[in-house]
Formats: sequence, structure tokens, C-alpha cells
Amino acid sequence: MFSNSDLQKFIFGRLTLDSMPYHEPILVATFIGVVLGGLALLGVITYFKSWGYLWNEWFTSVDHKKIGIMYVVLAIVMLIRGFSDALMMRTQQALAFNGSDGFLPPHHYDQVFTAHGVIMIFFMAMPFITGLMNLVVPLQIGARDVSFPFLNNLSFWMTTAGVIVIMMSLFIGEFARTGWLAYPPLSESQYSPGVGVDYYIWGLQIAGIGTTLSGINLVATIIKMRAPGMTMMKMPIFTWTSLCTNILIVASFPILTATLVLLTLDRYVGTNFFTNNLGGNPMMYVNLIWIWGHPEVYILVLPAFGIFSEVVATFSCKRLFGYASMVYATCVIMILSYLVWLHHFFTMGSGASVNSFFGITTMIISIPTGAKIFNWLFTMYRGRIRYEPPMLWTVGFMATFVIGGMTGVMLAVPPADFVLHNSLFLVAHFHNVIIGGVVFGLMAGLNYWFPKAFGFKLDPFWGKVSFWFWLIGFWFAFMPLYVLGLMGVTRRLSQFDDPSLQIWFIVAAFGAGLIAIGIASLIIQLIVSFVRRDELRDWTGDPWNGRTMEWATSSPPPEYNFAMTPVVYDHDSWWDMKKRGYVRPTVGFIPIHMPKGTGTGVVLGAFSVTLAFGMIWYMWWLAVVSFIAIIAVSIGHTFNYQRDFYKPVCEVEEIEDRRTRILAGMR
Repeated sequence: MFSNSDLQKFIFGRLTLDSMPYHEPILVATFIGVVLGGLALLGVITYFKSWGYLWNEWFTSVDHKKIGIMYVVLAIVMLIRGFSDALMMRTQQALAFNGSDGFLPPHHYDQVFTAHGVIMIFFMAMPFITGLMNLVVPLQIGARDVSFPFLNNLSFWMTTAGVIVIMMSLFIGEFARTGWLAYPPLSESQYSPGVGVDYYIWGLQIAGIGTTLSGINLVATIIKMRAPGMTMMKMPIFTWTSLCTNILIVASFPILTATLVLLTLDRYVGTNFFTNNLGGNPMMYVNLIWIWGHPEVYILVLPAFGIFSEVVATFSCKRLFGYASMVYATCVIMILSYLVWLHHFFTMGSGASVNSFFGITTMIISIPTGAKIFNWLFTMYRGRIRYEPPMLWTVGFMATFVIGGMTGVMLAVPPADFVLHNSLFLVAHFHNVIIGGVVFGLMAGLNYWFPKAFGFKLDPFWGKVSFWFWLIGFWFAFMPLYVLGLMGVTRRLSQFDDPSLQIWFIVAAFGAGLIAIGIASLIIQLIVSFVRRDELRDWTGDPWNGRTMEWATSSPPPEYNFAMTPVVYDHDSWWDMKKRGYVRPTVGFIPIHMPKGTGTGVVLGAFSVTLAFGMIWYMWWLAVVSFIAIIAVSIGHTFNYQRDFYKPVCEVEEIEDRRTRILAGMR
């Protein structure tokens, strides 16, 4: 017979009332705020009777444009969540001097800096980039949708499920205290016996599945669904960078999955892959995680490079300088990104020969990146430059990212890295590259393609306010960290003894405050733009937002994108179409059947959350039921296969005849 304690353990696993952090005032206040905000949002949706609209038009949609928009909305929400952690860290470090412990206990501070890294990389930058690629790539290549529309919907909801798992750790249990890469032995059960690392593992595993599926989908779309005449060397640069990015995703994310599986076995089954004894080796984990981790840096930054290429050409009113060299540079970066991972652990005793090889490859990878900078500058040279918000973000990127690149080359020298590796200098370098490159690129892309998604521009005044607060705030926030790093101040510390260091942390906290105003200005920009959308809708004839194939459809595009398949003669389709006097047809269309929306992705995402929750808290019955449900729903969805096809505009024979005549004429 089961005792009451056995029954309770079977039902709730290790979940108890003590798992709720009610003794943490910050978390209690945050929980109350989130609950009240959530109830208010639900009330507004219910009041306006929008549940049916949201379910039918958005949550179950397989339209790549709507899925891309949902990715971006998710990313902006997580930007606010992740940046709140950054504000807490900088405030804590500015206060924790002269015997003061600050306002964050050490265990809470460790969770905060771990959550900040995980959220910003996995759940802000990745969804933002994936959203822009989803929105833009099919429009740029003349496709009606991605290759696998349902898979696209599933990818989004798996990413959202990962977000939910990570957010649950804020109020039920704790998050990891290991840093954003969860190095063993700290992440092993001996040193992290709680649920924090388990939240980390399952959140990343679920979201990683979504990212991998999205990568496969976009690679197939770019390779197989380009418009007639669009050869590889006629693809837009953003499509090229998206192709290389998604090849990296398909090649590297399975490594992350396998690495986390091995760590899971160590924690759940008692294997010893990454322990310090019984044949395990923590260095194997470091190798594996960085074989994924360094390509991840380029997964983030390559699409940003593509955005800058589109923006510079548009707002300089010129064709992009050095198209072929930009393509080759992108491909070289993609390949070399797999030959530099060991520079992340120069200090771990790999030997002079190994360190020298990876130091040299790290320096070499800066060459194609530098070539891109010069191409953008030559594109701007003698151009009619208009400093609209997308161009401001681009110029700010070039002024900021170059500093991060130079400090990266400096850290590529093993003796210098020995001195600076675990210091705040490295933190400053990393943020210099990620914020100055990735985040600035995402903001440029948001402002640049917003009219294509919604039919009206974002308010330029608030866009410029956001840019200037971001740019100035960044320099205030991270330049002091370079100085502190050169002084030998190590990272991940929540308290300091030397009072002479405090002024630098105060300046850094001030910079974080300026960035917070920049984020608030972005939210205001979005709200003001929707209020003033009728005023901002008139941009006819403006070269804004349209140097490539997405120019050949309306703004916002219809569900099917193109009623008539475009034909491509040049890599700069907009320029070529202007030269040929292209006029978009407005009559003669035949209704097109598009794939039907489905709630399967939402259901699979929900069961993934319950599966993760059951595994984290050892509620094995919940995990088993959730896993069986996932299998059953997946099998059930296979009977909907007949929905996922397009009805052609005209007969297949006519399409093939037209394609043949087009290609014959191009030869």
C-alpha cells in the first residue's frame, strides 16, 4: 500500500510549497505584476471578443508572414524580460561596495546573470532573426510560402514552449546558477542538485528542436523555391546570409542537442560523461558546447550583415558595391566559423600548437568581415544618403562593431587571452559584437521591413530617439568594462572590495539606464505608429523597403504573396525592374488555394511544456502522459497531409511552358 507521502511524491514529484520563492520580495513583486498584467491582457482580449480572431488568423496560421511577425513580437517581449536582468545586474554591481551587499543575494544574482545570457541569445536574438527571415526570404525569392508551412508553425510554437519553460523557473523553483553555457562540473547534480539546470536543459532542448526544424525549412525554401531565373548568384544578399545561417543551424544545433542529452543522462541516470571521476571529462563538454557555440555567434550576426547590405544600398540610392565579394565573404565566414571554437578556452591547457592554430584562424575570419565593412562604405561613397532610422542603425553599427572586432582579434592572441579571459574585458567584447552587430541589425531590419509587413512606416522621430539612446547608452555601459577588465576585475562577481572601482560600475549602470530608455522609446514608436498609421501609410515612390523581389508585391502582401510568379534577370531585381519599366499586374488573377491553418503546433507546444515540467520535477506520470500525447497528436496530424498544397494559378502545362520560354530567352 502507498502511504500518503508516497502518493504525494508520486503525484507531485519533488514539487513542494517550499519550491515557491515566496521569501524573495523581488520575485513576489514580479509575480504579482505579471499576474495583474496577464489578467488585464486577457480581459482586453475577452472584452473585444478577439479570441476567435487570434486563434484562426494568428495562432493556427501557416502563413510565413504572420509567423514571422509572431516571432518578432515574442522576441521583443523577451528583450524586455532579458534586459530587466541586465538592469538588476548593473544596479547590484554599482551598489555593492563599502560593505554593502547590494539588493540581490548571491544565489539570486547568479540566477539573474545566467537567465540574462540564456534569454538574450536563445529567446530574443534567435526568434528575432528567425522572424525576419520568415517574413522576408520567401518575398525576396518570389515564393508563395516556405517549403513546409505547417513545420513553420510548429517551429514557432516549440520556440514559444521553450520560452514558457524558462519563464516558469522565475516563479516555480529556481533557474540555473551556472552561467549561460552551464559548464560541468558546476552543472552536474553534485554541485547543482536543484531544478535550475533542469529548467535550462529542457527549455533549450524544446526551443532547439524548433530552431532546427526552422533551419531545415528555410534551407529547403531557398534551394528549391526561387523564382524562374533566380540563380544562386542573383539571390539578394539577405537571402544569401539567411542560407548560410540556416546551413549553420542545421549543422550545429544537433550538436547542442546531443551535448544536453549527455548532460541530462549525467543528472538523471547517473552516467559520468562530464564528471571529474569515473572516466568522465568536463573538457569534452566545453569542446562540444563551443563547437555549437561559436557557429551560433555567426548564426546571429550573418543575417544582420544581410540586413545592413539591403539598408545601405537602399538609403544610399545605389546598387550594392561588390555583390560577388559579399557572397564569397559570407560563405567563407560560414566555413571558418567551424574552425575557431577553441579560442574560447585557450587557458585550459590545450598546448601551444593547438592554441596557435585556433588563434590564426580567428584572425583570418576577421578578413571577410572587414571586406564587408569596406563594401558598405564604398556603397555609401558618393551616394545620396538619407539618414532614416534604418540607416542610422547601420552607421551606428559600423562605428561600434569595428571596436568589437578589434578587441576580438586582440583576444585571438593566446598570451593576451591568458590575461583577459575571465575578466570584464571579455564581457565588453562579447556585448560589443552582439549589441553593436546583432541588436543594431535587428533594429535596422525592424524599421526597414515594417512597411512591407504592415503597409505603413514606423514613426521616424521615436525611431531616432530609440537609436540615439541605444547608441550612447551602449558606449556608457560597456566602455567602462573594458577599463575594468584591463585592471583585472573578473566577471560574474556581485560584490567588490576596492572602492576605487565603484565609479566605473556607476557609469556602466547609467549606460544601462540609457539603453532602457531606448527600449522604452521602441515600444512608444510601435504604439505611436499604429495610432498614426494612416499618416504613415503614404510612401509611394519612396525607395524605402524595396530593392529586391519583395518590391514586386503589395505592402502588406496578400496571403499568397505573388499571384503571378516573378521572373528574375538580375541580382538587384528592383534596379532591373525600374530599368525595364516593370508594372505590377492588377487584373487577371485566378483564386489561389493556400494551406489551411492548424492548431496542431499549439497543441504539440503545450504538451512539450507539460513534458518538460514533469521531467524537471520528477512527476513521471505527467512526463509519460505528455510524451504519449505528443506521439498521438503527431500521428494524427499526418492524416491532414492533403491540405498542404497549392492550387496553381493556371494549368501545370502552361506554367512549365512559360518557364521554358523564360529560361530559353535568358540564354
